[in-house]
Amino acid sequence: MSPVQRKLASPVLSFDLVAEKRIVQTELDAGHSRIARTIVKEGPLRVTLIGVRAGGEMHEHETDGPITIQVLEGAVTVRAGNETRRLAAGALMAIDGGVRHDVSSAEGGLFLLTLIAPDTHRP
Repeated sequence: MSPVQRKLASPVLSFDLVAEKRIVQTELDAGHSRIARTIVKEGPLRVTLIGVRAGGEMHEHETDGPITIQVLEGAVTVRAGNETRRLAAGALMAIDGGVRHDVSSAEGGLFLLTLIAPDTHRP
């Protein structure tokens, strides 16, 4: 499933996260180990709903800008820098740009990833 990108079309938008989570969960149930569904992509702001199946992972990588990971369901394990933390539903973690990190889930989890990308259009 390709990510859906929704550019902000008005000063205020709202989303039904229950419906968005259902879509991601359906894809996970179909056999995918990880699904990412972009909800907002506007300028430097990215908000993506990510689902990881039990035993699934996102390989180590880094982002140019800071991110937050907010767990909505299940639990994920985040390894960032020299720290490893298990985050259950309701947890929020912030990771600075340039910090290598990976995400895995022994039991499966859904989380919102928010990224602030650096402004590459400034001189």
